[in-house]
Amino acid sequence: MRSFITVFGAAMVAALPALQPGTGSGTEPDPSQIQIVSVSASGNGCPQGSVTTDLSPDRQVVTFGFDSFQTYIGPGIAKSENTKNCQLHLNLQYPGGFQYAVLESTYHGYAQVEKGVTGNFYSTYYFSQSPADTTTTQTSIVGGSPWDLGDVYTKQDLVPTAAVIWSPCGATGILNVNNRIALTSTNSTAFGAITDDDATVAFTQQIHVAWQACK
Repeated sequence: MRSFITVFGAAMVAALPALQPGTGSGTEPDPSQIQIVSVSASGNGCPQGSVTTDLSPDRQVVTFGFDSFQTYIGPGIAKSENTKNCQLHLNLQYPGGFQYAVLESTYHGYAQVEKGVTGNFYSTYYFSQSPADTTTTQTSIVGGSPWDLGDVYTKQDLVPTAAVIWSPCGATGILNVNNRIALTSTNSTAFGAITDDDATVAFTQQIHVAWQACK
């Protein structure tokens, strides 16, 4: 498993070296032959009925909206609220002889964490056909100014070339993205929250893929 860690500030994008869409062999399948067959989500951070999906017209980008992906820590708050996870499952159908890789995922949300509280956001990418071959990113929010007053954030995973995982060669592949948010504290009186604060969309994720011909 490969892990990459970044720390970001309020409303700033975490930067990592990235591939650009269309890299690989330089050959891509006919977009009309690519279809996201189905998407689903599972985990205590995304119970049934709390997730919305929006598929782009070209069916290559899907946006998830979360109503219940919320974590809290502080006096009187149960430990079960300190960490939540939501795993996304994307079933993609594509032409034989090609494979794809995740290049970029973008997350938006809201965080309020007082001094002594740290929030960690982990995202692990893997294909069902090769569950041992994973790429994990970790982003941390350290409590105190400006986060003690609350602010929106953007987390952008740009997966480095060495960490790209390619789907199995063939005509189908199931991509899994396991997202976990965990709050810890060294101050028993401090409060922290990373939550969806908007009734419509306060936390979304976009997944982009790139293609190459099977070798």
